[in-house]
Amino acid sequence: MKILLLSDTHSYLDKTILDHCREADEIWHAGDFGTVQISDALSAVKPLRGVYGNIDGQELRKIHPERLLFTVENVRILMVHIGGYPGSWPGKMEDLISVHQPDVFICGHSHILKIMRDPRHRNMICINPGAAGKSGFHQMRTMVRMTIKNGKVSLLEVIELGKK
Repeated sequence: MKILLLSDTHSYLDKTILDHCREADEIWHAGDFGTVQISDALSAVKPLRGVYGNIDGQELRKIHPERLLFTVENVRILMVHIGGYPGSWPGKMEDLISVHQPDVFICGHSHILKIMRDPRHRNMICINPGAAGKSGFHQMRTMVRMTIKNGKVSLLEVIELGKK
């Protein structure tokens, strides 16, 4: 399964993002859509899984939950918007990770692209795709493409969308 992972669109969606979406089997959005129109536009292209972010209003919160726990190709995924990083998990995240034991942890919020492992939690892959939108302090807009097959994440690729 080919996944396009993005976050922090902050009401911005361009043709380049949509072109990448068409190449995926599913789109995953780690929060801060900005508007329902962004969620609708993404879900019109491919199946969408997403969580709401801190800027997302009640309308988006009715569509997307605060966190998602799901399994794809025998890989357990936990997605939240505000999550942290290995070595500095907030208490709530540490508890969620310990209870659910995901293979992949996905968050957004910081606008900082990071892909790393957490050796304290079964070498879980932690991904923050950065920010695909134009709002925020980041310089480069980014997303992540990954392939999940037969219980493994076999490809992680950073997509740079250009300067904001």
